[in-house]
Amino acid sequence: MHPYFAEALGTALLILFGNGVVANVVLSKSKANNGGWIVITMGWGLAVALAVYVVGRVSGAHINPAVTIGLASIGAFEWSQVPGYILSQIAGGFIGSVLVYLCFYAHWEETEDPDLILACHSTSPAIRKFIPAFVTEFIGTVVLVFCILALGKVALGADSTQLAWTTAMGTWFGPLLVGLLVLAIGLSLGGPTGYAINPARDLGPRIAHTILPIKGKGSSDWAYAWVPIVAPILGAVAGAQLFVFSAL
Repeated sequence: MHPYFAEALGTALLILFGNGVVANVVLSKSKANNGGWIVITMGWGLAVALAVYVVGRVSGAHINPAVTIGLASIGAFEWSQVPGYILSQIAGGFIGSVLVYLCFYAHWEETEDPDLILACHSTSPAIRKFIPAFVTEFIGTVVLVFCILALGKVALGADSTQLAWTTAMGTWFGPLLVGLLVLAIGLSLGGPTGYAINPARDLGPRIAHTILPIKGKGSSDWAYAWVPIVAPILGAVAGAQLFVFSAL
């Protein structure tokens, strides 16, 4: 399997399971309706773990443009591969969102609140203040990248960050640790913004929301879309640099 295809596949699985659990909980007449935040965060944590299990040994399972850029910023990934990875991740996010649309086809017209429909695709702040939302997304992604690198290197005792990442994602425990980390971020920091911490997780599905013929869907909120793109990228670079600076 080509790494670019693996990134697209992994991101599609991430969104299918992740946005799928959101749709399951918030869409009207779903049997999981009103399942709550714990169900959503558990679903996202498992979504990440399963996606990494599937493609980790092929591409390293970045499944996140911010992670790709963060790794490249410290020399743990080739810059020449960054554009291909990012385009693959965004395409995968779009595909995953379309699959969620198909799975819940009968429930969109039963759901009257356009904000809930948008939540099944992309993120939005609980309080509409962009700077606080930016800070939340930035901090969440710093934690994500720093902890992934630290866990991978410490657990494996590897001297090379590149080796630590690629090896950890191909083990049985690496994806599980990443899934638990995403669960922890969602439980602790996810409330203000819905914790995108991943530009492809937000952008691909937001494009799908714009294009798909969903009755009563309302605005795709492109005015906010820059926050879950820019903040995670800057946060990932900061998290990667913090890891290098800490010399763990």
